[in-house]
Amino acid sequence: MPPRRDPGSFMWSEAVELLDRAERLHRQFFRPAPPGSRRACWTPPVDVYETEDAVMIVVALPGVAADQLDIAVEDGVLVVAGERSLPLGRDGIIHRLEIPHGRFERRIELPAGAFRMGRRDLVAGCLVLALDKMG
Repeated sequence: MPPRRDPGSFMWSEAVELLDRAERLHRQFFRPAPPGSRRACWTPPVDVYETEDAVMIVVALPGVAADQLDIAVEDGVLVVAGERSLPLGRDGIIHRLEIPHGRFERRIELPAGAFRMGRRDLVAGCLVLALDKMG
């Protein structure tokens, strides 16, 4: 007869495995670039949803100012790119650095159809875009 598993040990090992996976995903989306590099080193998370009149896109960009953003549509793909600077520059001692900084880029495939740029706001650390449906 096989030995019985201890449910507490099983749940603990599953939790540790999930934490390891989350850390790997974080490293995948945040790759520090060499100083002076112009390539994107992180990818911001997005929410995309559609209403009757528009496609709404919310991009999480904490600490990114409007003048640090480039937004374009290329062949049915919305491209949001820019840079998040370190809040204190290069001076000071960093005790924890979890919010990505440096160049970023996110490419978001749009649904079929024709759109024009509508509302564009920075709200609570998020870029909110409305791509109005045409026709």
